[in-house]
Amino acid sequence: MPKSNQGLVTRRMFIQSTVAAGGALAAAAALPPSQAAAAEKTTQNTQLPPGSVVLFQGDSITDASRDRKSSGPNDPSGLGRGYPCLLAGALLADHPKDQLKVYNRGISGNKVPDLAKRWQEDAVALKPDLLSILIGVNDIWHKLSGGYNGTVEDYQQGYRALLERTLKELPGVRIVVCEPFVLRCGAVNDRWFPEFDQRRAAARRVADELGLPLVPFQPMFDEATKDVPPQYWAGDGVHPTLAGHSLMAKTWRKVVGI
Repeated sequence: MPKSNQGLVTRRMFIQSTVAAGGALAAAAALPPSQAAAAEKTTQNTQLPPGSVVLFQGDSITDASRDRKSSGPNDPSGLGRGYPCLLAGALLADHPKDQLKVYNRGISGNKVPDLAKRWQEDAVALKPDLLSILIGVNDIWHKLSGGYNGTVEDYQQGYRALLERTLKELPGVRIVVCEPFVLRCGAVNDRWFPEFDQRRAAARRVADELGLPLVPFQPMFDEATKDVPPQYWAGDGVHPTLAGHSLMAKTWRKVVGI
């Protein structure tokens, strides 16, 4: 195991553990078949000790119209209207005595290079015990609109460098990589493919190489759109509706195991 992974529980170690593994794998079994295998492979023991800091990072999907003037933890206005707020509420309700601190530092329009520029202040300085990152849709969307020229390789290398830096500067931090996703409606058309799928695969490779759990949001939405139109989950194909954010929060908890 590379030095950057010291202090983390590997997937194999977690699956071989007893009580924690049983609970997490039971949760993974509740996922649709297309997600269950991925969840079993990527879940690690992320039980939160009292006083833990949980940080959500990413772009507009994570930002979800949060009030950036509200910088303190556990403030609904500062957590936005999306999955981070839903998860914060659930975690705080389930662990009322643990004094958890939950932050949202997602910023609309961000790409991997944008995260890197603000990482010290908006991530490292907060000293999270659990860090969840969803990034990638703008890395291709802005390219399609002519405002960015980053390649799939740039995305993968930049993402890996960001995570390696985090593991080095925050020994023991538990990182959750959220798979970027799109739904085929609204702004999403054939121009997005196959490059978007290549970028999803890059995020998965980074998570796998560093031994980090990955939340399989794309298979989750692919499964969900078998029953109802994609617009129900994300009107423009990128930004989730309330139902979409709720589904993300539900799946995130099942995979992460808290």
